[in-house]
Amino acid sequence: MLPTILDLTSLRAAYEAGKSPLDIIEIVIARRAASTDPAIFITPTPEEILRAEARALTERAPEPNSLPLWGIPFAVKDNIDVAGLPTTAACPAFSYQPQKDATVVARLRAAGAIVIGKTNLDQFATGLNGTRSPYGAPRSVFDKNYVSGGSSSGSAVAVASGLASFALGTDTAGSGRVPAAFNNLVGIKPTPGLVPNVGVVPACRSVDVVTVFAPTVGDGVAIRKVMEGYDAADPFSRKAVPANLPASGLRIGVLEGAEREFFGNRQVEALYDAAIERARALGATIVPFDYTPFRQAAELLYNGPWVAERLAAVKEFLATNSDDFDPTVRAIIEGARAYDAVDAFEGRYRLEALRQKTRSKWEKVDFLMLPTSPTTYTVEEMQADPIVKNSHFGRYTNFANLLDCAAIAIPAGFDASGHLPAGVMLVGPAFTDDAMAPFADAMHRAAETGMGKDRKAALPEASRVILPADDFVPIVVVGAHLTDMPLNHELTRVGGYRLRAARTDDSYRLFALNGTVPPKPGLVRDPDFSGNGVEVEVWALPPAAFAHFVQNIPAPLGVGKITLNDGTCVTGFLCEGHAVAGGREITEFGGWRNYIRAVSPAA
Repeated sequence: MLPTILDLTSLRAAYEAGKSPLDIIEIVIARRAASTDPAIFITPTPEEILRAEARALTERAPEPNSLPLWGIPFAVKDNIDVAGLPTTAACPAFSYQPQKDATVVARLRAAGAIVIGKTNLDQFATGLNGTRSPYGAPRSVFDKNYVSGGSSSGSAVAVASGLASFALGTDTAGSGRVPAAFNNLVGIKPTPGLVPNVGVVPACRSVDVVTVFAPTVGDGVAIRKVMEGYDAADPFSRKAVPANLPASGLRIGVLEGAEREFFGNRQVEALYDAAIERARALGATIVPFDYTPFRQAAELLYNGPWVAERLAAVKEFLATNSDDFDPTVRAIIEGARAYDAVDAFEGRYRLEALRQKTRSKWEKVDFLMLPTSPTTYTVEEMQADPIVKNSHFGRYTNFANLLDCAAIAIPAGFDASGHLPAGVMLVGPAFTDDAMAPFADAMHRAAETGMGKDRKAALPEASRVILPADDFVPIVVVGAHLTDMPLNHELTRVGGYRLRAARTDDSYRLFALNGTVPPKPGLVRDPDFSGNGVEVEVWALPPAAFAHFVQNIPAPLGVGKITLNDGTCVTGFLCEGHAVAGGREITEFGGWRNYIRAVSPAA
């Protein structure tokens, strides 16, 4: 029998034990039908389509767990395109039928994941509470009287109630984090630009981020790594430059003085204080800091010209369909008409001035630990005062994208009565996404909150996140071991995970080897060659797994030092020169993945 929460470890174990994706889909269908919250989904994937997707997956990849997310069911916030399902952004009159998946959905599906439905949201992703939708208000899995958090409300509830292994949300002001806190989940908010937004209905295009709700930090990071990567079709997409943090002796910034605002909720304040003590017990140095410039930056998102981006996203539709908007959403978006181009520049100047003020704070800490939300409210309380109460939720979240930060929201425990959960966030400078993850995972485990609505669930050891720098060994992979490729499972099965995408320096040539199954390339260094480099990935393996892996590499492949275009040298796959004689040179494609796509467009 499957556990209540469908974490990756449990599902992979079920598959290894003989369950099929169709078996899991039948369980999801049954759970979805039995759900007591009718507002989770806007468009559930029809049952027959789900069954067909499961069958197609086993035809495409018959071996269990042979893809990174083989047979993993997930839900998608309904402002993110999924081919075959309408995108509504929680506004029926706005609905359209996308012809293709959003980039992130396409990457997840290629990795073997199965979309179980489109989830409810605050209309046009405008809100942090989950009550601004004509499709109803999804509720906290712990008390139906309380909000679920928004705007990614349905996505969080789908995971927390055991309907999906993970779900996609979006985050402009905190929408990928607040619902995680209210439903005892992890919320992964990547650095802006790390994950592409192509195929996403924007809220504020310049600061929107696609996020992940997951039961554990390890699951969330693994899923984010499948989604991330530069996409030239997204004007705000960026190539990551991973930032490092110390392996020990972390300095964590915490709130002090008048900036500690919980709007009278002493229960959440107590849980925040308890989280600080857990961080201290885990070896962190606690550094009180002045939150003022961060708060002032946060205020710009709704009380500054950035609200005009919300109008830019829907201005044509608003001009003809204003009556189709939720009244609160319409009031917020129409408020953008008060701003002009001068205001936009002045807002930018103000933000950059505040960014300068935050630099001195970052010099003293490695990352911040903040309450995810300082309080929560019932649906009735929220609807009675929707603007003010909603703003309370964003006090500590709104600045993160404006100031180019990564964040991971984690559970922090339940109130004294054991009734409602609260959470904390780790927030770091750009591209500290991976560097923060081990401490976030340790904090989640120390809190002993379970996962989602299952408060007794033990976090799987297999999902533990550790720093590769501690004892993992990096290795460069070139072909069949890349993410989404046929042999990638040989890395993931032994606890390896991807550190980053990379490129060799310009002295490497790539060839398609003859007679290899599955097809493999050969990477050869030619000191006299000058190209544009070859796309590769750097993975990290446990030492024993690395030794076993290297020992079993078949000739003519072997390992040696590969020079990357940033000047670093990493052990990786190389090929004996004689083996490429007569083989097809494919250097012009820039990498193995591009070559496979060219020769097998459906791959």
